[in-house]
Amino acid sequence: MASANLPVALLAGGMATRLRPITEKIPKLLVEVAGEPFFSHQLRLLKSAGLTKIVLCVGYLGDQIVDLYGDGSKWGVHIDYSFDGPKLLGTGGALIQALPKLGDAFYVLYGDSYLPIDYHAVAQHFLTSGREGLMTVYENHGRYDTSNVEFAGGEIVRYDKKNKTPAMHHIDYGLGLFLASAFAKFPRDAVVDLAAIQMDLVARRQLTGYEMKQRFYEIGSHEGLNELDALLRTGQVRPN
Repeated sequence: MASANLPVALLAGGMATRLRPITEKIPKLLVEVAGEPFFSHQLRLLKSAGLTKIVLCVGYLGDQIVDLYGDGSKWGVHIDYSFDGPKLLGTGGALIQALPKLGDAFYVLYGDSYLPIDYHAVAQHFLTSGREGLMTVYENHGRYDTSNVEFAGGEIVRYDKKNKTPAMHHIDYGLGLFLASAFAKFPRDAVVDLAAIQMDLVARRQLTGYEMKQRFYEIGSHEGLNELDALLRTGQVRPN
């Protein structure tokens, strides 16, 4: 299985409440960053990495994204869409809903993450690990957000977004890879947080870790949005 052939599930169905009032009428992917919708920057980044199969997990105002980007052909990629339906399913529930479009193995990228990294190196680590999931982590020490991962000896020892421990110096970086089997025990058409699936994988020693050395960028907050906007305008952040 080649990493270049793996699809990317992009989680973009949430309400983006932290970005209000900007997101009261548009979804987070269409928030303007450096003069164009954020999704345009993400698409350019993914295509530069050779990742051209994208499944958008959408919910809140998702029709606006479909209207603007369609099947992705104008960008040289293929975009498919998986809608939550009448209720938002959460990050894990959205992925379970999208599994028929994703196949046996796939990347998962948060819809507010901008990660100019070597995606294939991460995928190769996952594909040779023999595990059902991979989490990229960054040694954060509470710098950019609250650290939520205990990472030691190349292993995810503990991951918990709610119950922090003093040994948690790392943070979930925003990119994961999974086998479809990682979701088998969780219900379809139900609200499921991806964190619950990742914690289950940790408990079963099925979540491998991959440590990133360069920091991540995001537009999940006004601070992150303003920072990335400035960096992209000045050319200080570019795809690898």
